[in-house]
Amino acid sequence: MKVAIWESKGKIDMVDRKVPAMAPGEVLIRVTSSGLCGTDLHICHGETPHATPQVTIGHEFAGYVESIHPETKTSLTVGHLVAIDPNCPCHACTFCRNKKYHLCPFLSCIGVSVNGGMAKYVAVPAAAAFAVPSTVSPELASLAEPLSCVVHAVDTGSIKSGDRVLIMGAGPIGLMALGLCSTGGASVTVVEPSDMRRQKALEFGAAKAIKPEDLKVGDPCMGHGYDVVFECVGRPETMESAVNCAKAGGTVVWVGVAKPGVTVPVSPFDVYRRELTIKSTYTNPFGMERAVKILAEGKVNWSALISHTFTLDEFDKAWEVFTSGTGLKVCVRPSLE
Repeated sequence: MKVAIWESKGKIDMVDRKVPAMAPGEVLIRVTSSGLCGTDLHICHGETPHATPQVTIGHEFAGYVESIHPETKTSLTVGHLVAIDPNCPCHACTFCRNKKYHLCPFLSCIGVSVNGGMAKYVAVPAAAAFAVPSTVSPELASLAEPLSCVVHAVDTGSIKSGDRVLIMGAGPIGLMALGLCSTGGASVTVVEPSDMRRQKALEFGAAKAIKPEDLKVGDPCMGHGYDVVFECVGRPETMESAVNCAKAGGTVVWVGVAKPGVTVPVSPFDVYRRELTIKSTYTNPFGMERAVKILAEGKVNWSALISHTFTLDEFDKAWEVFTSGTGLKVCVRPSLE
C-alpha cells in the first residue's frame, strides 16, 4: 500500500509499505479520512523533537475496524466506524497515575512517533479507537482528534456565559474554539488577516471578525480587554499580543504550537498588576469521547471546516493546498467507502 512518510527535513514522501500486522491488544483500521494538521508541517520541517523519521504521518483520522487480533479485548466489532486518539501513554508513570496521561514522558503518538493514518490500513491499540455514531460521516469523524484538543483548551479557559472572548487565528483550531465558546454563551471576537477565514468566523458565530491592525484595546486595568484570550496561531508576536489583550483578572490560553526555542517577551509587573492567568494546552486529555458527542449533536456545522478532500494518490496536491494556507481543513481519503 502507498503511505506518506516523513524521512528528510522539509519533505513528505510517498512510499510502498506492507499492510501492518496486528499485535495483541490491537485492531486493524481501514482509514477513510485523514486530516492534515499544523503539527504535520512542524514534523516535516524537523520542528517536532519526538517525531520519528520514516514514520507514516497522519494523527487526525477515522476509519472502519477491518479486523481484530484474537487476543484483543474490545467492545468494538468489525465494521465499526471509529475515530482514533493518537496519544498512547505508558499508564505507569506519575502523570498517568494522576489523571495527566497526556504529560506522560513515554507517550507514543500515532502518526508522529509510530505509524499513522496517512495510509489505507493502520494497526492501533483498541483503547485508541472510539466508536462513532452512524449519524457522523467518516470524513467528519476525522475532526474528532483536533476537536478534542480544542475541548481541552476551552476547558482550560474556564469560559462562562457572558464572557468577552478573543480568539487569535481563524484556522481550523481557532474556528473550533469559536464554535464551542459561542455555543457556550460567550461573545467572541476573532482576529484573522485572511478575508476568507474572517467570513468563516462570522458563519461560526463570531460577534466580530477583524483584521490584526484593527485590534485596539484600552487600559486593561480600567476593565478594557477580554476575559479570556485564546492564541491559536503559534507565533511569538500573537502570543505576546494575547497577553496584552487580556483585561485585569483575565486568562490567556496559548493553544498554538510555537517552534522550539522561540521566546515571548512578557512583563512580570504587568502580569502581577493585572493578576493574569497564563495557561497552555497540550494535546487532548479525556477529550475524544466528548468530541465525538459534540460532532454527533451537530449544533455547529463542523463539516464546513473541511475545505478540500483528496485521495491518497493525490497527496502531493493535498500537501500543496495545505501548505499554501488557501483552505481550512484538508482531508485525504486513503480508502473510499
